[in-house]
Amino acid sequence: MKKLMTMARQFRDDDNGAAMVEYSILIGIITAAVITMIIAVGVYVTNSWTTLCSNLENNGPSGLTTGMNCAGAG
Repeated sequence: MKKLMTMARQFRDDDNGAAMVEYSILIGIITAAVITMIIAVGVYVTNSWTTLCSNLENNGPSGLTTGMNCAGAG
């Protein structure tokens, strides 16, 4: 019985598991933030590219080729 109580006290006083859980949660939050930033930058670049292509098609000089391929935008 004494051995069981000793093991229970050691388990209660062990902080390694708690630290591992805290670090895992921190890594998860950082990963979610990075993924969110990558998606936000992708949306921004796509919108900018679409706007640029629209402006070039609508307001560009007629008869001149811009050398840009805007077919994939939008």
